[in-house]
Amino acid sequence: MLYHLLISFYPEISVLNVTRYITFRTAVASMTALVIGLVMGPWLIRRLRDFQIGQVIRQEGPESHRAKAGTPTMGGLLILVAALVPTLLWADLTNPFVWIAVVSTAAFGGIGFLDDYLKITRRSSGGLRPRYKMGLQILASLLVSLVLMWLAAENLYNTRLIFPFFKQLIPDLGWLYAPFAVFFLVAWSNAVNLTDGLDGLAISTFAVAAAAFTALAYVTGHRVFAEYLLLVRFEPAAELTIFCGALVGASLGFLWYNAHPAEIFMGDVGSLALGGALATVALLIKQELLLVIVGGVFVLEAASVVIQVTSFKMRGKRVFKMAPLHHHFELSGWEEPKVITRFLIIAILFALFSLTTLKLR
Repeated sequence: MLYHLLISFYPEISVLNVTRYITFRTAVASMTALVIGLVMGPWLIRRLRDFQIGQVIRQEGPESHRAKAGTPTMGGLLILVAALVPTLLWADLTNPFVWIAVVSTAAFGGIGFLDDYLKITRRSSGGLRPRYKMGLQILASLLVSLVLMWLAAENLYNTRLIFPFFKQLIPDLGWLYAPFAVFFLVAWSNAVNLTDGLDGLAISTFAVAAAAFTALAYVTGHRVFAEYLLLVRFEPAAELTIFCGALVGASLGFLWYNAHPAEIFMGDVGSLALGGALATVALLIKQELLLVIVGGVFVLEAASVVIQVTSFKMRGKRVFKMAPLHHHFELSGWEEPKVITRFLIIAILFALFSLTTLKLR
């Protein structure tokens, strides 16, 4: 909105030419998101306390988490506002990729909001029934996949997959891309959700992944960089740089209050939305498989749950002391801040390695 208003005054006001540059708008969107997060944070925490919207701790969770009961939750609302408002202000709203990312993020956030709301009203750690929650996630993912298939039919998108390390391996999935996209979105929204178990863990590792995708979105839409790195170039994808930059700023603003000891938790409204946002951007810029490396921490967390459940059902034995993986290290004697810091270091290493794979191709 603000972008369209300012650009309308150019060339009468020549200095406004700077708003044409994606790098400038990304920086401003990121700072706008950070300021919104920092300013709205205390107000939202007070309001959540006034309405007695507090975290309900799972009985089977670590004993040390009992003290966190009652901490304001549903802080993901702060992340959504801080990320989506700057995107709408500074991105080109005639770009369909921007709207896909915004609507997808809001849809997954809405599912998480419903789940959190039911947990709070029932005073239980169980919100939506798993089949209903999964069904809504599949429905949201299906809608996104159908839009992508429509764009592909209009030659505004393609259904190819880029494999890291292999420059010639770019298979076209055709109509199979739709179920792949559905699985991809559902898997990643749940992977981030599973990682949200310690103060600042999910949001800090997400910020690193979002920063990596800020760079990836930019080079995907840049003619010279895309050709040099042998990427599938989508010029409209460049506007997603602003969306990703806003996600980074919103994450940092939320982390200010979510850092250990947390004053607020994001809840499913935040974790599902962030996972959906990350997966949607990966689909739009054709870096679906690279997300497995960028978000390596989320992959490890989700895999630990799958391994734990599978092992217990098939062998009657647990592989980890507790899943997801961060709880295993907690029960192994690591203090919560140490788990968070070490996972963050690993997330940074994954992100850096993912960027190097672009040239290794």
